This record gives sequence, C-alpha cells and structure tokens, in this order.
Amino acid sequence: MKRFVYVITDRNRTSLHVGMSYDLLKTISFYKEMPNLFFDNASQLSRLIYFEELLSEEDALHRFNQICKYTRAQKEKLVRDVNPDWINLAIGLEYEEQVMKADISALLRIRKAA
Repeated sequence: MKRFVYVITDRNRTSLHVGMSYDLLKTISFYKEMPNLFFDNASQLSRLIYFEELLSEEDALHRFNQICKYTRAQKEKLVRDVNPDWINLAIGLEYEEQVMKADISALLRIRKAA
C-alpha cells in the first residue's frame, strides 16, 4: 500500500510540519476542518508544500524519521528543490481526484449504455 511523507506549512511559512499518511487528501482535509487543534488561528497548517509517495510503510517511516531530523534550512531546501514558490500542492491533488472521479463516472455511463 502506498504511503506519503509530506511537509505542510501555515500561510506565513513560520511552521514546517512533517507527517506521514496513507491518504494525503484526507489528511489535508483534516487539517482544514480542525484548524485550531494543534496550533492557534495564525499558525493554521493549511498548505501542502512537499510530498513523497513511497511504496512501503517501512520506506515511508524511514523517510519520515529522516526528514524529521532535518534542520529548518534543510527542510526549506528540500521543498525549494521541487516547489520553489511554495505553492499549495493540495489544489492539484484535489483537481486530480475530481478528474479521476469524472472519468470513472463516464466509464460507468458508457457501460450502462452498452
């Protein structure tokens, strides 16, 4: 089963949080629905700025532990290497999910028509 290691930040880029998840969109949605659970309103973690998809839980846990030990400067370099403008990658993932759902719906309608 696929696992994701990710870095999420607030709008001011003051906090960098490293996490691990098997469902990245569900995790991002959790952060949005529970904005004050871990941090105050100003530090709401809402921007997915980096993620890696790994094939096994062992690999994901190893990578998660590795990134957690990074200094802030190392984490920033990791992010900037793949996302120099620190754009919110969750928007693209949500769009991909909608496209996939639309494709599946279209396939189901074609099968019903046949």
